[in-house]
Amino acid sequence: MQDFAQHFINGLSLGSIYALIALGYTMVYGILQLINFAHSDVYMMGAFCSYYAARFLNLNDSQGLPSFVVLLMSSIIGCAILGFLIERLAYRPLRNAPKLNVLIAAIGVSLLLQYTGQSVFGDDPKVFPTVLPNVPVLEGSSFTVHSLDLVVLGVTLLTLLVLNLLIFRTRIGMAMRAVSQNMRVASLMGVNPNRIISATFILGSALAGVGSVLVGLKYPKVEPLMGTMIGMKAFIAAVLGGIGNLSGAVLGAVLMGLSEEMVVGYLSSTYRDALAFGILIAVLIFKPAGLLGRSATEKV
Repeated sequence: MQDFAQHFINGLSLGSIYALIALGYTMVYGILQLINFAHSDVYMMGAFCSYYAARFLNLNDSQGLPSFVVLLMSSIIGCAILGFLIERLAYRPLRNAPKLNVLIAAIGVSLLLQYTGQSVFGDDPKVFPTVLPNVPVLEGSSFTVHSLDLVVLGVTLLTLLVLNLLIFRTRIGMAMRAVSQNMRVASLMGVNPNRIISATFILGSALAGVGSVLVGLKYPKVEPLMGTMIGMKAFIAAVLGGIGNLSGAVLGAVLMGLSEEMVVGYLSSTYRDALAFGILIAVLIFKPAGLLGRSATEKV
């Protein structure tokens, strides 16, 4: 158990990244009752936006906070635009269609982004630019805290704070909560549901963009299928916490990251991916609404 502190730090860092992606899933579901399977591929596109921005601006060998901010903003803007286009072109025309049609469309958009990425970027993994050094900051007898761990935790906490202020302290956040409660009543009160739904996709995709840069820095490899597994784990984290619940998504992501790291540290890395699906099965059997979710009766 002497390495527990190190595994805890690593799991907390990993869970922070899962949280940024899981929030995108849970925000869209909270408003549209839709699982946006293309969200993980928006995250992948964000990583490539920052990768090519670094190449275009010659930032590959330029370390420092300004370079990190440039990569972060390029990924956020690219993901936000892509999220808006996906909602506007793929999901809005199917707003009143059966849910199965929308689900198939979501899977189709995901595959489209994956194969487009393979065609445009190539299948070979690319090395993400090292714009921030990863050096030991705090060392103990059984753990070491690296600078990138602090960057991941700091950026995640700052992003969550901004998101919380946006959702609970602004007019657009109030409109989002109103639409999630009852879209029809919100529209009667003067809220434009289409505009709010687009804003939700933009915001959720921007969070995925932040996550993609943090992943690129901590695990410096980007490729067109990089979103598949991490997107699945983030979705499971959202289900674990209670999909549609923002606090639940963060809680589920942290628990997912910690449990995954503990399995790797004390059992075997072979079970790393299997753990996520085991958690999903257990949640669906014993608490389908998630840890912080509420069961509701749906009229059919």
